[in-house]
Amino acid sequence: MRLEANGKIDAKFWAALSSDDSPVIQTYQISKEDLSERYVESVPDDYAEKAKLKWLGYTGPKEMLAERFHMDQSLLERLNPNVDFTAGGTEILVASPGEDATEKVSRIVVDRSEGELFAFAGEKLVASYPATIGSKSNPSPSGTHKIKAIVLNPSYTYDPEKNFQQGENSKPLEIPPGPNGPVGSVWIDLTEPTYGIHGTAEPDLVDKTVSHGCVRLTNWDAKELAHLVAKGTPVEFRE
Repeated sequence: MRLEANGKIDAKFWAALSSDDSPVIQTYQISKEDLSERYVESVPDDYAEKAKLKWLGYTGPKEMLAERFHMDQSLLERLNPNVDFTAGGTEILVASPGEDATEKVSRIVVDRSEGELFAFAGEKLVASYPATIGSKSNPSPSGTHKIKAIVLNPSYTYDPEKNFQQGENSKPLEIPPGPNGPVGSVWIDLTEPTYGIHGTAEPDLVDKTVSHGCVRLTNWDAKELAHLVAKGTPVEFRE
């Protein structure tokens, strides 16, 4: 079904979204458990301020639900105008992300020109994810490396002499874990020192801004990938 771009969410729009056997929108009821997660009031930008906290969690149910259903917060809000996301029992519209990939991955290709990470089982493509891959000033590594470790909910050690300069922070800092931490909910460490594949606190910027040399995915894609790979899985960087 072809629609004209008019910015309206009307009957034709909903018909297009539900026109096949796998609709892209579903309903969800906000539960008490959703409201009782370990939320934080706010997340500072400065790393020294981050280091003072114990957990860099979501700032509320709306942010958490947007990530759970693989969507931008602005889209969640637009699909649910005037909804109170802090009210248990409230029924909302969310994206239908489908089932996670389950087949184990034997190799990964990080394609700089495409801005994507491709995960293969032999020659079969298991999954592909949009990615932010380095920058001119902080390029990602070249060649093939291997996965050294996989860490869920990682803390982050900031060292300006090894990594990059953040604000005016000139000394090493230990930053606590959480989905809003510098590397998000997952750190997949590579055998190339200081480099890895990781999540992000800003999923809407993936493939839109530069990174500090690492491969940045959304938290939900990084989590899926973390369950598909193992220590020793090769990671090839391509132009």
